[in-house]
Amino acid sequence: MIAPNKAIAIGVLFLVCIGLLAFEKENVTIRGSFENSRFAFESKIKGTVAFMGGSITEMNGYRPMLMEFLENRFPETEFSFINAGISSTCSTTGAFRLQRDVLSKGLIDLFFLEFAVNDDQDAGHSYDECIRGMEGIIRQVRNTNPSTDIVVTYFVNPKMLKQIQEGKNPLPMAAHEEVLEKYQISRIHLARELAQQINKGEFSWEKFGGTHPKAPGNRLCADMHQRLLNLAWSGPSPSSTIKHHIPENLIDPHSFTDGRFMSPSKIKLNKGWKFSEPAWGSLKGGKRTRYLDIPLLHSQENSLPLCFEFEGRAIGAFILAGPDAAKLRFSIDGKSFQELDLFHNFSRNLHYPRSVIFAHNLNPGKHTIELEPIIAGNHNAVRIMEFCIQ
Repeated sequence: MIAPNKAIAIGVLFLVCIGLLAFEKENVTIRGSFENSRFAFESKIKGTVAFMGGSITEMNGYRPMLMEFLENRFPETEFSFINAGISSTCSTTGAFRLQRDVLSKGLIDLFFLEFAVNDDQDAGHSYDECIRGMEGIIRQVRNTNPSTDIVVTYFVNPKMLKQIQEGKNPLPMAAHEEVLEKYQISRIHLARELAQQINKGEFSWEKFGGTHPKAPGNRLCADMHQRLLNLAWSGPSPSSTIKHHIPENLIDPHSFTDGRFMSPSKIKLNKGWKFSEPAWGSLKGGKRTRYLDIPLLHSQENSLPLCFEFEGRAIGAFILAGPDAAKLRFSIDGKSFQELDLFHNFSRNLHYPRSVIFAHNLNPGKHTIELEPIIAGNHNAVRIMEFCIQ
């Protein structure tokens, strides 16, 4: 016969399990535990919460709503919030800037992440590219601190919303979901929730606010996060932290799990190349303030090839591609030259931040790369903020 107290405990556990299954069937999916962040917030009375993504994270949307929720839920806790949202950036850029923008800040207790929209409309990633970026971020976080609790959110644009309403799964969400299932990462499927509510006549795209949600859309998103966290934190208070499981094998052996930035200031420059702030005032196209008043590597006409050595398995560049963005010829380890067009559709009226990858599947060790701009009319500029190394 089961003791009364034990029976009650089993009953509570059963009810919690039923609740979790119900949320799984909806669009709030809990995988694993959130006891580590709760332990930090309740027992240590301190917590660091980071948000990473594109402009949806950078703007004052769902992020400050969740900050307010956390402060109200844990009124005695001293919170440090990190806004690592950067407009237009994708999961590839995220994997290379993660160390600089998030992990270098110390122990992260709770990490909110979104890149589905940017991997779609900004980067136009393939399935494999979505995997390499998202798996790179998740595994870096887990390797640095296995106790960090993580939530990934799928925001949505009109094209992806239409695909969901037609019963299709947008490519970035399908790829990201493969990563989340393998690493047991919780997920908010805001995109599907919105599609379902629109189909029921309970919401509209106009009310949601578009790709960059307005207050009602951000409220919907924040409420879904609160449902997840309130359920995850519904049991007895934890007395210690645990390590989240890290799978032995990668989904893609070339995922950017060791991505980092390398400053161009470390490279010996050749004729026609400068590491300085460009003369922005004389250049056409919009400029975002975060990229002004800082030096970067840029070329002028008649630049000689730039050659340098690096160590790793992958190399790329985080660039600003404006209306004058050129093509770039490159050769790795003396092999045949390849060409890469730095211009992007969004570069027509903006000096647009993007990451380009020259090679992602090199053998580990030292390599050399040679870069040379291809001048074609008004497309005569190369501007590199950071090199992406793994």
